[in-house]
Amino acid sequence: MTLPRNIGAIAAVGLSTMLLAGCVVKNDTVASDTLTVTATDTGCDVSTATAMSGTLVFDVTNAGSDVTEFYLLAEDGRRIVGEAENIAPGASRALTVVVQPGDYFTVCKPGMTGDGVGRAAFTVSG
Repeated sequence: MTLPRNIGAIAAVGLSTMLLAGCVVKNDTVASDTLTVTATDTGCDVSTATAMSGTLVFDVTNAGSDVTEFYLLAEDGRRIVGEAENIAPGASRALTVVVQPGDYFTVCKPGMTGDGVGRAAFTVSG
């Protein structure tokens, strides 16, 4: 009778170890990797137009009078690489994305409709 209990206990410990092995703290971004974005009703100002590949954090602040969104778009200007939505006036939100080298676009959408404002080229180098 103790053999089945021992096998069950070993299996439970093994399963727990496998599940917990995937739980790690994500701390590979540092403050210097943070890019600031100021979204207004008429513009979308990103602190820089270039970055190194890897994990990027866009700290988006809505300085406009309407709820806004911020997008990082792929080279074709259509596909969404990352987005921060429903940013209320006066509020901030962080967008964390992992990017490969290439050409991208940034854009803000005050009112969350239309083509957006302040579309700008954004280059990621390796």
